[in-house]
Amino acid sequence: MEKILVIDDEKPTLTMFNLTLCAFGYTVITSENGQEGIESFERERPPLVITDIKMPGMDGIEVLRRIKEIDPKTEVIIVTGHGDMDLAIKALNLDATDFINKPIQRRSLEQALQRAKERIELIRSKENQVELELLERVAIIHIQGNVTSRSEPYLQNACNEAFSSNKDKIIMDFDSNASINGAGIAILTQLLLDGQRHGYTIAITGLSDNFRKVFKIVGIPGLARMFDSQEQALAEWA
Repeated sequence: MEKILVIDDEKPTLTMFNLTLCAFGYTVITSENGQEGIESFERERPPLVITDIKMPGMDGIEVLRRIKEIDPKTEVIIVTGHGDMDLAIKALNLDATDFINKPIQRRSLEQALQRAKERIELIRSKENQVELELLERVAIIHIQGNVTSRSEPYLQNACNEAFSSNKDKIIMDFDSNASINGAGIAILTQLLLDGQRHGYTIAITGLSDNFRKVFKIVGIPGLARMFDSQEQALAEWA
C-alpha cells in the first residue's frame, strides 16, 4: 500500500483523515504539528503529503518548503480554509501540487488524491507529458502531469510547432488530473501572450475546478477562452 503523511494540529481532523485514507487503501502516517511532520517525512519518505496550511509554530507553507527541499518529487496537497485563495496561490508558487478546502468534502479529497496518484505514476513511467495533435483547422496541445519550470522546453517546443502549423486556432488541453505551480503559470502566461501577439485564437480546456479558479484570479481568461472540454471548444469552433 502507498504511504501518505497527514499533518494537522486538530486531532478530530487527523482521525477523519486516518479513517478515510485507510478505507482508500493507504498506509497513513499522522503528525500533529509541522516539526513532527517534517521528522516523520524524513523517516518514512512517503510520496504523498497532506498538510493543513494554518498551524501554530511551523505552518503549512514552511512544511511545504521544507519537504520540497528534502525531496522535490513529493506530491504535497495543501488544506486551506474558504477564502484563502491567496495562500493557495502562494503554495502553488512553492510547488504544491493541489489544494482542498475545509470542511473536507469526500469527493474533493478523492479527486485530489487521484490527481496526485496519476502524477506520481507519470513521473515513475517518465511518460511524455506534452504532446501535439494537428487537426484540419486546430492544433491541440495535450498536457498531463505537473506543469513546472521543468516543463518549459516541452511546452515551448509544442507551442512553436503549433504556431508554425498554419492552424488558426490552438487548444491547450489539460488532463483533468494536471497540476500547475507558480512557475508553470508564468510560463503558460508568456506562451499565451506570444500566441495572442501572433494573432492566434487560443482555448484552454479540461482544467479541474481548483485550477480554473486560480487561472481566473491571475487573469488567464483575458488571454484565452476557457472550456470544460476540448470537445466543447471544437463544437463552438466548427
